[in-house]
Amino acid sequence: MTVKDHYLQWVLEQLSGAERISSRRMFGGVGLYRDHVFFGIISGDTLYFKVDDASRAHYETRGMSQFRPFRDKPLLSMSYYEVPADVLEDAEECVEWAMRAVAAGIAKARSPNRRKRDSQRRGRADRR
Repeated sequence: MTVKDHYLQWVLEQLSGAERISSRRMFGGVGLYRDHVFFGIISGDTLYFKVDDASRAHYETRGMSQFRPFRDKPLLSMSYYEVPADVLEDAEECVEWAMRAVAAGIAKARSPNRRKRDSQRRGRADRR
């Protein structure tokens, strides 16, 4: 779903306290990064943050939905959850939740499974 410019700008303002936040449009949505860590998605006018085992409960206990990128595949979801409206409206709290999402992104990038998968991909590319 297309992201409206004014919504993107408002989200970036709310996250400005985190510093070094950038955005990139992709596939009709927007990816959010801190430095080079992918931690958030805006789809339509909904903000989603990356979660891990430590942060998932913050979203689930509030009944927030997972990001589902494909309407025709409703069971396919990703490790991103909708940010509660009251969190998004409170810039300080939004930054706290964003930093947990950044930490989840960093942990995922450092996970042994990720390193192994990336190494296998590089090996396939080298053989071409």
